[in-house]
Amino acid sequence: MSSPATGRLRVPGASLHYEVRGRGPLLLLIPGGTGGAAAFDGVAEALATEYTVASYDPRGLSRSPLDAPEAGRGAAGQSVAEQSVAEHAEDALRLLDLLSPAEPARVFGSSSGAIAALHLLTARPERLVRLVAHEPPVVEVLPDAAVHRALLARVRDTLDAEGLMPAMAVFAAGLKKEGEEGEEEDGDGQPATAPRPPLPPADLPPAAAARAARTRADLPYFLGRIVPAFMAYAPDLARLRAVSERLVLAGGDESRGELPYRTAAFLAERFGRELLHFPGGHTGLTTHPAEFGEVLGRALRK
Repeated sequence: MSSPATGRLRVPGASLHYEVRGRGPLLLLIPGGTGGAAAFDGVAEALATEYTVASYDPRGLSRSPLDAPEAGRGAAGQSVAEQSVAEHAEDALRLLDLLSPAEPARVFGSSSGAIAALHLLTARPERLVRLVAHEPPVVEVLPDAAVHRALLARVRDTLDAEGLMPAMAVFAAGLKKEGEEGEEEDGDGQPATAPRPPLPPADLPPAAAARAARTRADLPYFLGRIVPAFMAYAPDLARLRAVSERLVLAGGDESRGELPYRTAAFLAERFGRELLHFPGGHTGLTTHPAEFGEVLGRALRK
């Protein structure tokens, strides 16, 4: 796999690391969880045969530091400012304006990245040809939204009182199918409730070890600053309906009934659109990269 060209984009309050491959119309990939641009390593090369493929680390994650990083919510219970969906969508827009200033682009967003992408579509629809949104957990659209608000409160309280890993376990349990046993995966495809070593295994290739280390280091910021704001976000359904011909809502074959799948399915039904199914579950992008990329390529060509 060839190495992408990399760059940095100054945005208000942060500096974004981004990667570019290929030539052609722009396809912007917006990651979810703590995966960052590296989450797309398994699909970007194939997509770059048709598109200029750009991916990036969202502000505050991995290689996109905030100008004045704040300590995450810790055991002492100190609260920090949450991230803003609108601000993350503005970052994506700035990348579109940098890399495709004269032409609208195609966008793919996964999980929390799909939430930012939905906001971008409603705010600046003229800048998007198509958006494929994979399992955006916009739980405020669901009839049982109050249940999920209570989940977020439990995650926050657990994070304050007990720390990161117990809070991750509470969060993972809330994303499962009702009555499901077993472990949920985090943004890097790892069981969220499994113990993690302080350092990546020594036998990993250097690039994979660096990615694993970044993923684990980003978990406190993701859980404490991104999850509360993003999962409390309520999209403008009237504006989304008005541009729904540009929107492809998607879920994983193996995540039917899980919370992020439910929100995608709810929106697809609300807008009278067919729900596109990708291989794997919520993290199918990393567990089934070749098949996932094929489905995404077909969805972008329609």
